[in-house]
Amino acid sequence: MATILITGGTGLIGKALTEKFLEKGYEVIVLSREPLSMVNGESSRIKMANWNIEKQTIDENAIRRADFIIHLAGANVAEKRWTEKRKKEIVESRTKSSELIVKALKEISNKVKTIVSASAIGWYGPDTTTPPTKYFVETDSPDNDFLGETCRLWEESIEPVKQLNKRLVKIRTGIVLNNGKGALKKFSKSLKFNIAAILGSGEQMVSWIHINDLCRIYTDAIENENLHGVYNAVAPIPVNNKKLTLELAKKLKAKKFIPVHVPEFILKIVLGEMSVEVLKSCAVSSDKIRNTGFQFLYPGIESALNELIK
Repeated sequence: MATILITGGTGLIGKALTEKFLEKGYEVIVLSREPLSMVNGESSRIKMANWNIEKQTIDENAIRRADFIIHLAGANVAEKRWTEKRKKEIVESRTKSSELIVKALKEISNKVKTIVSASAIGWYGPDTTTPPTKYFVETDSPDNDFLGETCRLWEESIEPVKQLNKRLVKIRTGIVLNNGKGALKKFSKSLKFNIAAILGSGEQMVSWIHINDLCRIYTDAIENENLHGVYNAVAPIPVNNKKLTLELAKKLKAKKFIPVHVPEFILKIVLGEMSVEVLKSCAVSSDKIRNTGFQFLYPGIESALNELIK
């Protein structure tokens, strides 16, 4: 089987993808700044390689061995408050890592056919109506806020690989639901106290995706040579924050919870500028990826939560 080189392989999506690719028989190489320190149940089957984004260095043998590159590297947007320093880290962790990949592919002889690069639906601005009358599509322009500009720079930074005759696929990912440390854990945090915390009005639309469907989209991007350009990775049926919160509460707490709206001003105090994204309504279309023949296993929030919360 072919060899897949993954950047950001130690993150939530990277770990899930690594497991799926190993199950399918691919060889996986994970790029890391500290490859020897990675601890994983599959570690004996994962090849580790070193790179350093700041120093712009990379394991040349890893590039030579790779048939495909999945580029996920980037600082966690929701991990810390958006100070000016943190915003610079968020942008540069994406653009400089892309620049290193482009540089490596130019300078090192390789057989890489395809690069699949992560992006995010932060590209899009807020819905213009509530409920939305139009879903955002891949041809829409980036928003002029921080995340919109970040996604624009992110996608532009990997674009030069096309000049090297490499197929490029960009995956604009929505809110990923899984059983790990991601969004689902944050949504369920208040349920420890039997409180279902609805953010603001709760009417803002959340474009989400089950981790298994996201992995399947990335797999399609590797295996289907007809896929080119940008695809939204979101479930066909977005859901508003209130419905998502209450459905999750029902699964975890049955009827033993109290719905509570968290006022916008409190979210702005706690989260700072990041509160804009928490309160933003953004309904995104999955029509383009579905028109390639892709079928979602979890198109609606109920089926997704049923699978995730067993």
